Amino acid sequence: MSTPPLRAVVIPVTPLQQNCTLLWCTATMRGALVDPGGDRPRLIAAAKQHGVTVEKILLTHGHIDHAGAAGLLAEQLGIPIEGPQEADRFWIARLDEDGRAYGIEGKPFEPDRWLEDGDTVLVGDLTLDVYHTPGHTPGHVIFHHVPSRFAQVGDVLFQGSIGRTDFPLGDHQTLIDSVVKKLWPLGDETSFVCGHGPPSTFAHERRTNPFVGDAALGR
Repeated sequence: MSTPPLRAVVIPVTPLQQNCTLLWCTATMRGALVDPGGDRPRLIAAAKQHGVTVEKILLTHGHIDHAGAAGLLAEQLGIPIEGPQEADRFWIARLDEDGRAYGIEGKPFEPDRWLEDGDTVLVGDLTLDVYHTPGHTPGHVIFHHVPSRFAQVGDVLFQGSIGRTDFPLGDHQTLIDSVVKKLWPLGDETSFVCGHGPPSTFAHERRTNPFVGDAALGR
């Protein structure tokens, strides 16, 4: 069997059990940490265990459980942060305050690159497509690797559920639109890692999800 171009392992972090993902290019063994919300020693240990050189941090959005440790980790490893979209500056600015509230280390930072719909990010030899998917937060983005039929969707979509929209700047209809207009066109065969809980596929969610499934939306 040939080696797949992309590999990924999920490392749950923080008391909120957020799915930080170490994903890497198998050709170069260079990788990224997606949404490193906390527990920095665990993340560094995971990269070492898999023989991955972490070259950047990717963020889907600015909530404390996804971004709390990003600035600290970037400083520690000397690597850049890419993402989210700039409308999440509101959330990144309050990471220290939210960190104290949730008992998670948090430090505001300025990403090296804000991302926009249609951008791409490079991880080793991999190219990931960026889609702006607001609703849970205004600057939420997802990452999609076409050859692997794999997406990193943060808190937009979960197995059997969707992201919360009752936080400041959240909007329920905007979130629904992001799923239907940005995620579903990527293809039913796409598997995804979400911000919390087990992975799933777009096909399964279209068939069964009570919020954005085809039956729920009358499609």
